[in-house]
Amino acid sequence: MTAQHTRLIKAMGAEDTSVRLKAALVAGSNPDPLFLEALIERCAIEPDFFVRDMLSWALTRLAPEVTLPRLRQELGSECGQARSQALHTLSKVKDRSTWGWITRDLLRDADDGVARTAWRVAVVLVPEGEERGLAEELVRQLGRGGRDVRLSLSRALVDLGEEGRAVVETAAEHPDPDIAAHARATELLRRDPDRGFDAAVEEAKRTVVLGPERPAAEA
Repeated sequence: MTAQHTRLIKAMGAEDTSVRLKAALVAGSNPDPLFLEALIERCAIEPDFFVRDMLSWALTRLAPEVTLPRLRQELGSECGQARSQALHTLSKVKDRSTWGWITRDLLRDADDGVARTAWRVAVVLVPEGEERGLAEELVRQLGRGGRDVRLSLSRALVDLGEEGRAVVETAAEHPDPDIAAHARATELLRRDPDRGFDAAVEEAKRTVVLGPERPAAEA
């Protein structure tokens, strides 16, 4: 490793965010396997979103045979951010051979950030013919978490197209009103992508409690 490599790796951990961002940019602009470990390790602890995204981009600039095995290792990390960033980077690499790495444990991860990223990546990587199985797995998470978590799940199910629609329609009749409302909000979002999620949730809740609106009886 040269002195230049050492300086750049040190800059990735600088106190100044702009210095870290520039270091990640330089590493990606001059891809070198010697940066692999530093990039991976920094992904797990980097607090700034934009720097993390640049670190992921720098990793995609390395040859897949260099990057992918290390990303797979990170998927089993005890650190939630490490798992999430590894998943995020896989979504940028878009190598469909990594589909099998998106395990049920990741899709159900107790860390909401990891689970949300896993849902998004799974939709990107799912092979043709596997969409129904993924939709059936994702629908098990309906009712989970707060607004942002639920919106992420709804978007993933919508992005699965007809297979997502079918399982969501079934879930809309779930005896748990929270799950049923989330399913109905997801269907409303699918029908009208421009509709605000909060408005869809409120309409879905009313439907679950009051039932679907019926036309007034004729006089």
